[in-house]
Amino acid sequence: MARTALIVIDMINTYDHDDADLLLPSVRACLPAVRRLLAHARRCDVPVIYVNDNFGQWRSHHGEILETALRGPHADLVRAIAPDETSLFVVKARHSAFYETPLSYLLSQESGHHIVLCGQVTEQCVLYSALDAHIRHLNVTVPRDAVAHIHQDLAEAALRMMERNMAARVTTADDVGFSDTTGR
Repeated sequence: MARTALIVIDMINTYDHDDADLLLPSVRACLPAVRRLLAHARRCDVPVIYVNDNFGQWRSHHGEILETALRGPHADLVRAIAPDETSLFVVKARHSAFYETPLSYLLSQESGHHIVLCGQVTEQCVLYSALDAHIRHLNVTVPRDAVAHIHQDLAEAALRMMERNMAARVTTADDVGFSDTTGR
């Protein structure tokens, strides 16, 4: 049976980068929707997989990444959606959640054929992850209110591309259904 997994992209973050000032308002706006998605997924026993940049620290692991972000100036954004003891964690080095990570294997072990992508940045890591999921014949849902952007116009274009070119279902967090196998 196909199973849905919730993928949380790059939300464990120190926001210590050039575009942070442009990104932060959008992160704050999407945080309630991400929190609702996380709560709904956990109630439905849906695997929650955090896929996060390692910020160039090749010795880093998820505990170190989380602790660093929780010590940063935007810890409130991280604390609100921090992984729990049942969450899975994949460290990535590039934009796509799939590029040279074990995510495909992990999803196959979880019998995951449908993923819900949330997090940041819509026009970058979310877009590239959706493309790589499409290439792997996974069904993709992207709740538009649970993804953060740097540039709103590019985010809207990215969402349209995901929907049109990658057959992604673009919806809202409240319309994501974890109780069925397609997420529709």
